[in-house]
Amino acid sequence: MRNLKIQGINMEVTPAIDQHFREKLNVLDKYIDQSDESVECNARVSKETGRAGDMFKAEVSLHTAGKNFGAVAENADMYVAIDDVKEAVERKIISYKDKKRSIFKRGASKAKDLLRGFKKF
Repeated sequence: MRNLKIQGINMEVTPAIDQHFREKLNVLDKYIDQSDESVECNARVSKETGRAGDMFKAEVSLHTAGKNFGAVAENADMYVAIDDVKEAVERKIISYKDKKRSIFKRGASKAKDLLRGFKKF
């Protein structure tokens, strides 16, 4: 993924964390138009200490020309939180693309029915 910025809050982003985030988010490239230069992805990982111990929060916000996608995941294991947030963003992108495709098909079907109606007369 081009234009990926990874930020650590209350923790340092190590090369291993950076590499894991990049590997996971590179999978999203197949859903995004590669010719779009305005695509920007911001990722944040933070460590929160509470009564139950350390919890890690991973956040991703993906800005494309057509729509913005974002997700948040929390887990006691940082790498699992990163995996979960990638899956959540991926589900949102797929859902959006499926919805867009079905709206197009519905409109095309109605246009086709209209054209069939003109042929009868």
